[in-house]
Amino acid sequence: MLFYFVLALIAQKAFTQKCDKVLFTGKVIDTLRPQNFYNLMVVNRSTGIGVFGQPNGSFFVYVSNGDSISISIKEYTTVNIIIKADSNCQVRKQFIIERKPQEIQEVIIKPLKTLEQIKEERENLALRETRQVTGLEVLRSPITALYQAFSKREKNKRWIAEQEFKDDQRKIVRELLHLYVAYDIIELSEEDFDAFIYFLNVNDSFLKTASEMELITFIQDKFDHFKRINK
Repeated sequence: MLFYFVLALIAQKAFTQKCDKVLFTGKVIDTLRPQNFYNLMVVNRSTGIGVFGQPNGSFFVYVSNGDSISISIKEYTTVNIIIKADSNCQVRKQFIIERKPQEIQEVIIKPLKTLEQIKEERENLALRETRQVTGLEVLRSPITALYQAFSKREKNKRWIAEQEFKDDQRKIVRELLHLYVAYDIIELSEEDFDAFIYFLNVNDSFLKTASEMELITFIQDKFDHFKRINK
C-alpha cells in the first residue's frame, strides 16, 4: 500500500512539473438576457495580470496550476476559480452568470392636484391672525397697544405669521406651475421653479381672486419674459 501511495505522489509531482503552462479556456453565459460582454476581463490574482475576453463571452489565457483566477464583468457577480489542470494541461469551463440585484432608491410620487383643489386653496389663502389692539380698543387698553407696538416678542409673532403666509403662497404657485408643465402650458425645468416663482412675484390678492384664464395668461406672459432674460 505504501508503494502505491509513493507512486501516486511521484506521478502527481511529475504531472505538476509537466504543466509549466496551463491553457484556461472558458465562456460566460447569461441565460436570462443574452448579450455582448464588452467589458469581460479575466484576472490572474496570483500574478496580477488581466486579459480581456471576447464580446460573445468566450476567453482563453495561459496560467499556472494553482493560480487564483477572477472573471469580472461590470454589473455581474465576480466568478472565482482555482486552476487545476487536466492531463493535457488544460482547463475548460463554462460559467452561468447572473446580474447583481439592482438597488433602486425609493421615490415618493405625489399626485398632481386638480385645478379645483388649487382654486380652493387659493381662495382660502389668508394671513394667520395675530391679536392686535386697534381702533377704540387702543383707547381702552393703551398699555396693551404700546406693548404690541414695541415688544420684540409680538413683532416676532407677526414676522413668523407673515413668513408662513408667504410659504403657503409659494406652495400654491408651485402646484399651479407643476400642473401647467404637465399640461404643456409652459416648459419649465424643475431646477428653474424657485427662480421663476421669485420672478413671478404674484400679488396675494390676485392669486386669491383671479380666474383660471387670467392666471394662465399672466403666467405665460411672465414666462416669456423669464425665458428672454435667462437666455
